Amino acid sequence: MTWEELLPLLWPATVETALMVGWSTLFTALLGLPLGVALVVFDHGGLRPVPALKSALGFVVNIGRSLPFIVLMIAIIPFTRLVVGTTIGTAAVVVPLTVGAVPFFARLVETALREVGTDVVQAAQAMGAGRAAIVRKVLLPEALPGLVAGLTVTVVALIGYSAMAGTIGGGGLGDLAIRYGYQRFETLVMIVTVVVLIVIVQLLQSLGDWVARRLSHK
Repeated sequence: MTWEELLPLLWPATVETALMVGWSTLFTALLGLPLGVALVVFDHGGLRPVPALKSALGFVVNIGRSLPFIVLMIAIIPFTRLVVGTTIGTAAVVVPLTVGAVPFFARLVETALREVGTDVVQAAQAMGAGRAAIVRKVLLPEALPGLVAGLTVTVVALIGYSAMAGTIGGGGLGDLAIRYGYQRFETLVMIVTVVVLIVIVQLLQSLGDWVARRLSHK
């Protein structure tokens, strides 16, 4: 395969990967952030200790983190079909990507929130702040650099997951690498796909690190 033949395939595959990762990141943040907050709030010594609920949530999160993504994709095919009406294509891949990333991001959120000093929380409580206000105005703002760093790590993981999604017809760069680079032994396609993925990851990681540093200096 020549460059002239590869370029018309590379750009659509890159856009598909961006769409998969973008939508999955959005849904992961919307679901994983409150789940991570719940793991902290309901824990022993939390703002509202409910050990049984915390243990149940932790158990579910650990199950989600223990499954290899390729196994997860296959295992939730019926759920994916129920949600989006199909099991192949970019839209279908968003479902397992989100399901796989939410537990991962929730643990990172939990870790970031636990790094907030207890003296800050106690000061807010002493001033009469309620639990919701403490979470919204103390915990989340104080943990923001860590949350950004955690989200960056999650996005990088999602890029890797999206490449694996190509094995079941998920589209994107992974699908391009498998169909042309692996199955048709097109070495150029494989090399270019790997380079593009590396560049995307480096750019996103650098951006996330820069934002986290800026927030930590405020």
